[in-house]
Amino acid sequence: MQLYTPDEIDQLQQDLPYLVEIWQWMKTFLARPHPDLGRPGPVCPFVPKALKLNYIRLKVIRINNLVHKQIQDIVLAYRDTFLALEPRETEDALNKAIILIFPDVKHEDAPSIIDSVQKQLKLLFVESGLMLGEFHKRNETPGLHNLNFRPLRSPIPILAIRFMVESDLPFLQSADDPSLRVKYLEAYLKRFDKEFKNENNFINANQALALAKKQLKQKQLVWF
Repeated sequence: MQLYTPDEIDQLQQDLPYLVEIWQWMKTFLARPHPDLGRPGPVCPFVPKALKLNYIRLKVIRINNLVHKQIQDIVLAYRDTFLALEPRETEDALNKAIILIFPDVKHEDAPSIIDSVQKQLKLLFVESGLMLGEFHKRNETPGLHNLNFRPLRSPIPILAIRFMVESDLPFLQSADDPSLRVKYLEAYLKRFDKEFKNENNFINANQALALAKKQLKQKQLVWF
């Protein structure tokens, strides 16, 4: 039974428009096919089932007067919240997500705030077997199947937390910094260990890791 205090009702009234807007965006964009996607199926393959199972949680985060470190700490706390949420062990756990909504972030500031927080915290999430995705109107990340498509654009800046899946390999092997690439790929291989469903992912991840280690070694030699 959910009970509300007057203050909570007041906050809910303020947050509700943003919650509804992102919920509608998930249903009408992420959960549906798009002509520019470059492949069949919905923009995000997991969203339709996650919505059906009621496994997506949304939270409005207010950051006015907060410094960058405080925002990072808030987002990082939701890593543990996510891991504690049910389901945790079953296959259905792959369909759960937490969506953090940042209505105080102006669209022009999203790259310097949302992207920066995601970049700073990504490794901590990846090492926990999670992915932290950044969405906003200025996101220039291209689609995997159509470089002219921008699947990570949302009407309000958000950060999305979900479990890592095998198909996330392209997002982990694309880091410019070879030292980060090594850490991402090692976490990816540890996450799935001997449970890879697609052998090509296992092969490609090991090849990408070997290349990243080679590039890191060459980079270190340059400094000496």
